[in-house]
Amino acid sequence: MRKIVHIDMDAFYASVEQRDEPSLRGRPVVVAWRGQRSVVCAASYEARTFGVRSAMPAMRAERLCPHAVFLPPDFTRYRAVSRQVHEILARHTSLVEPLSLDEAYLDVTEPKSGLPSATEVARAIRRSIREELRLTASAGVAPNKFLAKIASDWRKPDGLFVIRPHQVMDFLAPLPVGRIPGVGKVMEGKLAAMGISTVGELRAVAAVELEQRFGSQGRRLHELAHGIDESPVQPERPVQSISAEDTFERDQPLEALGPTIRRLAERVWAAAAREPERIGRTVVLKLKTAEFKLLTRSHTPPTPPASAQELVSIALSLCGRVELPERTLYRLVGVGLGNFRDTAPARPQLKLFD
Repeated sequence: MRKIVHIDMDAFYASVEQRDEPSLRGRPVVVAWRGQRSVVCAASYEARTFGVRSAMPAMRAERLCPHAVFLPPDFTRYRAVSRQVHEILARHTSLVEPLSLDEAYLDVTEPKSGLPSATEVARAIRRSIREELRLTASAGVAPNKFLAKIASDWRKPDGLFVIRPHQVMDFLAPLPVGRIPGVGKVMEGKLAAMGISTVGELRAVAAVELEQRFGSQGRRLHELAHGIDESPVQPERPVQSISAEDTFERDQPLEALGPTIRRLAERVWAAAAREPERIGRTVVLKLKTAEFKLLTRSHTPPTPPASAQELVSIALSLCGRVELPERTLYRLVGVGLGNFRDTAPARPQLKLFD
């Protein structure tokens, strides 16, 4: 049985700002560019008491908390601190799977730090982060990744929660099905139509019925409802997709998006070039209308794009598959390259003579 720890830094970007500027401590801090198109990157816990949340429009955050301190994000500094956090994690195991700058999974079934339990590893990590970096982190300890992530959120901020194997079924039963990864509003509605609102109620439905209704996702729902998650911690997760997007100062018609799509596609191609052992096959165009309606269009050509210009051409061609009225205005456009696969190794040439 695995022993998994999920580490999640508390209000990471905002906490770094408060740490580095003492006058901000105890005050509501919102990390976001100002402007009509900006969204909140992070909010301190003082700001969250006013309803401010990540990904919220910055202008709404300002209305909710007009006395908050708004700071533009400094990702260079956040990445530097994130590297320090991961150096601490690496002291305990080589099996560290970063999810973002501020969270990671660790498999500490056999910790190299020699500590007697996963709980002690989590305590040691949190202590080191507090003492060395003057920041706080929450931790979840459980037999698998699914449960560890739920546990890390259980006593936020600055908390530690442990789900032991014999506690799994009782712990999960009363949780709303929305706590299961992949269960969004649409799936929640479908389950509600079946009379299912909790994990315990989901568990009572036969796997065959869930699979008939929802395909492979139904099988996955059945497993998670029983606390089953066999996915391993992957220290070097291969790249699956690369994307870039831009939000406009003023809404734009589709016909005006060409130069931005070209620039974003070239940026994506440059990033993909840094992954020579992987090749992307699917080109994705992402659009968000002025009314916040999100739509995507994608194309997987018979052979993967072989140049920046080819990627640009495919991305531009996807505009022709947007069926919205011509008068529609867009606030955001993005270009992505996904469905990455390992590049095939070059075949050795056959020798004519030995």
